[in-house]
Amino acid sequence: MKKYLFIFTVLLVFWGCTDDFLETNTNPYEITKASQQQDFNNVGGAFPSIISRIFSGQVAHNLVHDSFVRHLATPTPFTGGINNTTYYVRWNTYWGHVYNRIMNPTLEIMQIAEADGFPVFVEWAKLMRVIGGSRLSAYHGPIIYSNHGSADSDVLYDSEPELYNTFFTQLDEIQAVFNANTDYVGLTKFDPTYGGDINQWLKYVNSLRLQLAIRLTKVDPALAKTQGEKAINDPAGLITANGDNFNVDLLGSQFLPGIISFSWGDTRMSATMESVLGGYNDGRVSKYFDEATDPAVVADHPDFNYKGIRNGALLVAKDDRLSFSNIASDFVPATHRRFYTACETHFNLAEAALRGWAGAGDAQTNYENGVKASFEEWGAAGADAYLADNTSLPWDYNDPKETGDVNDFVNRITNTVAWDEAADNEIKLEKIITQKWISGYMNSVEAWVDHRRTDYPKLPFNYKNDSNSDFGVIAADDFLRRLPFIDNERTGNPNGVADATTKLGGPDEVGTRLWWDTGGPNF
Repeated sequence: MKKYLFIFTVLLVFWGCTDDFLETNTNPYEITKASQQQDFNNVGGAFPSIISRIFSGQVAHNLVHDSFVRHLATPTPFTGGINNTTYYVRWNTYWGHVYNRIMNPTLEIMQIAEADGFPVFVEWAKLMRVIGGSRLSAYHGPIIYSNHGSADSDVLYDSEPELYNTFFTQLDEIQAVFNANTDYVGLTKFDPTYGGDINQWLKYVNSLRLQLAIRLTKVDPALAKTQGEKAINDPAGLITANGDNFNVDLLGSQFLPGIISFSWGDTRMSATMESVLGGYNDGRVSKYFDEATDPAVVADHPDFNYKGIRNGALLVAKDDRLSFSNIASDFVPATHRRFYTACETHFNLAEAALRGWAGAGDAQTNYENGVKASFEEWGAAGADAYLADNTSLPWDYNDPKETGDVNDFVNRITNTVAWDEAADNEIKLEKIITQKWISGYMNSVEAWVDHRRTDYPKLPFNYKNDSNSDFGVIAADDFLRRLPFIDNERTGNPNGVADATTKLGGPDEVGTRLWWDTGGPNF
């Protein structure tokens, strides 16, 4: 205490003897608070980094939902071949990523922007929080949201119904401020996505609202319909053209899946992608993957030179499957990563039309527009012929590195690409979600949501299932449903985790269904 009193006394004496200290001793080249406020740097400077950190890396995405939804698979038998991809939780890191990279900096920005009178920055930061919170909740269910930033020893989680009501309310608040400031230019130099164009952000706000509404179609159809119709019929519109896509600028960094694939050799095409893209004769395959480097591994279909790895496979040595199809080499020099694109809007509208939402339009038109938008986005040809194909089906899979039935599977998808207006809504929904799954490559969170929510596409089950009582047991004919709450929360916020578990509605295990994952019929 004496030290601080001494320093304070010296400062008082010094200050008293130099009345014009600030005027005569200010560095003219120093960035002052006033100049930061004038240029919005104090509230805008962190946004490019926040947006670029929506995605995480290997252990939060690639070895989690990229594998769970069968987009990518690993050739590497990590931790003795028992890990997240075989339903035993070794990695659970997206929680820390979201709070450290999105939630914490946006909370600080909102506090500064509110104090300095910059409402557009407040709402822009709030939008980033809805993005981060809605993605994180897709992993765990209840999360800390309303109470984020609390200094209490016990920090309570929001239940999923509370979260979605808050998300929709906050989207209302964001929308109101953005609508009142459509000519605002303050975001321009901090916005690598839309260059500060508020009208573009309004399209994304509506598209995000529609995305979240679609999640709730089974658990709360009335709320889903209300919010979905609100998004569909808003004058600002939706992201329906690829020119409006929300792409994340990498800010000069390397494309993370490219590092995982080419530098580390830890990810390859999944066997399911081989089965579906090959069986459907899908023109996007060369945009997604490179051909296999060993002709022997494609002997069962020599005219289709792509080979994938079964998810949850029995793996002995990494080198066994490094010759299988890598992600496309075109990703190596990528400067952006797709986040929300027009095809998702069209597929969401197609499902909305099946459910009778006002303004959604025609299900077939939306479905076909989604496929066409995806082919256009990826620069692939042949969309019209693809959409007319009413015979082709995904293939069965054979692992050429194993004998017998090890790692093989029989395809479960019996639905063709071509629309069938005479079919029932289940058949139509399966077509929609299967195409949405294909087009969601390299951004698989929503594909994971859709698969748990609808059970489409009819993906193959894990060959190797190492789930046990440590984190919960997954049946051989089922899929992992969530990730448990993280260990740091268990030790640092045990009462919060206990309360969150009651809100989860089941044990804190990998087989507990989230709120919107009802397990019931789709219609």
